[in-house]
Parts: sequence; C-alpha cells; structure tokens
Amino acid sequence: MTIIKLLGGLGLFIYGMKLMGDGLENAAGEGLKKILEKVTKNPVIAVIVGAVVTMVIQSSSATTVMVVGFVNAGLMNLAQAAGIIMGANIGTTITAQLVAFKLDEIAPIFVFVGAMMVMFVKGKKRREIGNIILGFGILFVGMGTMSAAMKPLTTLPMFQDILTTVGQHWYLGVIAGALITAVLQSSSATTGILVALATAGALNINQALPIIMGCNIGTCITAMLATVGTNKTAHRAAMLHLIFNVFGTVIFLPIIIPGFLGDFVSYFTGDVSRQIANAHTIFNVVNTLIMVPLIPVLCKIVEKLIPGEDDEKVGPKYIDDRLLETPVIAAGQVVKETIRMANKAKLSLELAMDAFMKNDENLAEKVYQNEEVINNLEECITTYLVKLSKCELSDKEKNIVASTFHVVTDIERIGDHAENLADLTVQKINKKLQYSEDAINEITNMYQTTLKALDVSIDSYADRDVVKANEITNIEAEIDKQHKRYRDLHIKRLHEGTCNAYAGAVFLDLLSNLERIGDHSTNIAEIVVENNA
Repeated sequence: MTIIKLLGGLGLFIYGMKLMGDGLENAAGEGLKKILEKVTKNPVIAVIVGAVVTMVIQSSSATTVMVVGFVNAGLMNLAQAAGIIMGANIGTTITAQLVAFKLDEIAPIFVFVGAMMVMFVKGKKRREIGNIILGFGILFVGMGTMSAAMKPLTTLPMFQDILTTVGQHWYLGVIAGALITAVLQSSSATTGILVALATAGALNINQALPIIMGCNIGTCITAMLATVGTNKTAHRAAMLHLIFNVFGTVIFLPIIIPGFLGDFVSYFTGDVSRQIANAHTIFNVVNTLIMVPLIPVLCKIVEKLIPGEDDEKVGPKYIDDRLLETPVIAAGQVVKETIRMANKAKLSLELAMDAFMKNDENLAEKVYQNEEVINNLEECITTYLVKLSKCELSDKEKNIVASTFHVVTDIERIGDHAENLADLTVQKINKKLQYSEDAINEITNMYQTTLKALDVSIDSYADRDVVKANEITNIEAEIDKQHKRYRDLHIKRLHEGTCNAYAGAVFLDLLSNLERIGDHSTNIAEIVVENNA
C-alpha cells in the first residue's frame, strides 16, 4: 500500500509540474520565443536565457533537448548552447525551492480554484492561468501524498539501514541519484522524492547531498538520448552538458563528504527540505560561475572528444522534432522554414527567367535541382505541421499551423510554375525561337510585376505585416491587366505574321505561368491579412 501511495504521489507531482510548465509556456507564448531569439555570443545572457526558459517550462531536460534541436538545426553554436545549458541547471532549482515551501495542506485550494478556472472561465489566456494554478496545486498534493507514504518507511529497520549505508558511502548516493533521475527523466522529480523523505524525517542534509549531485548527472541522459540521429555539434552540446555536471560534482565532493556544505546550509535554516533546495541552488549557481569563463575550453574539449566536421545540411534547416517539446518554439521555427522555402521558390523564378532571356540551359538545370529541394521541403514541413497540430497549442499557434499548410501549398505551386518556365526555356533553345523587342519588353514588364508580388507576399508573411500584405491587391490587378493586354498584343502579332505559331504558344504559356505565380503570391498575402487583421 505504501508503494502504491508513493507512486501515486510521484505521478501527481510530475503531472502537476508538467501542467504548470505547459500553462506557463502557453501564457508566455511570444515572450518565450523572443527570449530564445535574443541569445547572443555573450555567455552571461545565454545563462540568463537558459535559466528563465527553464523556470517557465519547469524542466532543464526539456530546455537541453530543445537546445540540442537548435544546435542540430544550425541555429545556435556550441558556445551559445553551453551558456543556455548552464542556465537551465540554475532554472531547474526553482522547482525545488517551490517544493520546500510545504504548501501541501492548502494545495487543495489551488486545485479547486484552478479546476474552476479551467472548466468555467472563458478566454484561452485565463484558462492557461487556471492550468498554472491547477498544476501548482496538484504538484503539492503529490508532495503531500509522497511524504505521507514515506512516513511508515522511516520506522522500518531495513529502510534505515539502506539510508545509513548510502549516507556512509557518498558514491552510492551519487549513483542512486543518477539512476533514479535517468529513469524518471526529471531531476526535479528526484529532488521532490528527497524533500518528501526529508519531510518524513527519513534522511538528513548530508545523506541527501550526494544524491543531489547524482541528480544533476542523471538528467544528462535525456539530452544524450535526444542526440540520436543528430549532427556532431548536437552530440557535442549533450556531451558538454554531461562534462559540466560531472566536473561540478567532482569540484563539490571535497566540501560535501566532510559535511562542510551541509553545515553551511544548516546554519541558515533547520528545515531539511529548505536545506536541500538551497544546496541544490548553491551547487548549480557556483558551478555555473566557475564554468562560464571556461566555456571556450569546454568547447575545445568536446571537439577533441567528438572530432570531425558535419556534412552540409540537406533538407530542412530550422525544424527539428526535438523542438516539438516546446510547441510555441516549434511554431516559430516552422514559419522560418516556410520563409526559407518561399525564398527557394523565388530563386527558381529568377533563375528560370534569367535562363529564358539568356538562352542558358545550365540555368534551367539549376531550376530543376532547386525544384527537388522545394518538393523535399514541402514534404518535410507538411509532415512537421501534422505532428505540431497534435501538440498542445494556443489559439495563435493553431492559426499559424492551419495557415502554414495553405502557404506551403502555394509556395510549392510557385516552384512548379518556375519549373514550367524552365521547360519553356528548353523548348525555346531547342527550337531556336526568336522574339521581337516588343515581346521581350512585355515579358520583362510582367516578370518584374510578378516578382514584386512575390516579394510583397514573402516579406508580409515573414513580418506578419498586414499593411504590406494589402499592397498585393493593386499589384495583382496590374498583373491581370498586363496578362490580358500582352496576350492581345501577341495575338495581333500572330495575325500580322511577325511571330510564328510555336513561338506564340510558348510566349502565351510563359505569360500564363507568371500570372499564376501572381495568384499564388496573392493567396499568401491574403492569409497574412486574415491571420493578423
């Protein structure tokens, strides 16, 4: 019965922590995304960012996995990743500090208030606040359940012998902490168990400290598992996380084994649970202060341990399944990937028209190669959007996902029309077709207007700029007007015999493809207006 209560309490604790983290993450939304985008080469800022993000999502493992995803996507270098990982270790101690408040007696009030808000309050933002309060309450109900379950264990001689053995042999504590955390995939959960044991009077601070050190090593397992299938830099980021925590443990053991650190935290409070929380915070803060100046050295060490260069990245650059752990970040990344795909389609259009004007078959071949990249990106982005749509998303993120499906389709069609233009170029070269100066000027004019429409659609989508997107109406009207006028003029030339039928068919096909590119550009701009009006 005791084990069942303990497992139930642990389940509630982990679920409450997850619920609270998801609520905070969704409430933070754009703010969280902006924080991560402000990471620079300044390691102090990177540490602060790592700490803040982990405080929000309530999991250093999730932050580290996210960092591995960023590094794998080429959005962050190893030095930046090191700073964020160090900050994540500080951020995760906030959970321990919260748990040490022992609010389990009033936790049901938080559960009641949170549940009422989730069930009856209107408005997504308010419901997210309800989730935060509900998660907070469930977390402490779980803590109370674990503490109550531990109480009978403290009187068992066998349990006391185990704790005494662990207390006498520090290395057993480190191993136990690492193994439990590796299994639970959460150092906060292991710390919660320690606080429950301390609250039940089962162990003292000196017995708990080696286990805390082991927690920090065990939490690295999640990041190491996340590197499966990633590039070398991502592997280095995970290895750096492990080295950071192992070095920290080695540095602290000389003051833990004799009891110096235990005596230090005991001096400020007699509450063992608060002592555990404070020791956890001190370890991570001091370890970070020591290691931050050594980031360049740590980077060199992991580069020696994992040598070699990454192959040039093929396919998606910004999206990574590891980022799905944090949907608000994943939604931002899929937009970046879509913009990248749009610029590839724009490049295809430019190459195709350049090839047509210069009779350059090599440029036409580049369009075909680029089209393969565009098709690959469409498949990858669509698959990613399907996965993202199954995550917990705010209304804003849901709109982004839904609209991006349509945007990706329009971009892919633009790439197809550019490929059609390359086909027309090859026909022009093979048949040695010639066009009058008037015909070339008409093609050039319509191409420039179409390119302008594509630029407006991409820029407005990237910046969510409704004013910019509304410019598309006049441009689209001009494209339609040019299409009709130039088609009529060319038919007139055909009647006059200044242009042969085959060349005329190619010319009209070219105008038609440009006009369709204008239509798809307009679709993208209209989606921007609908989503941001």
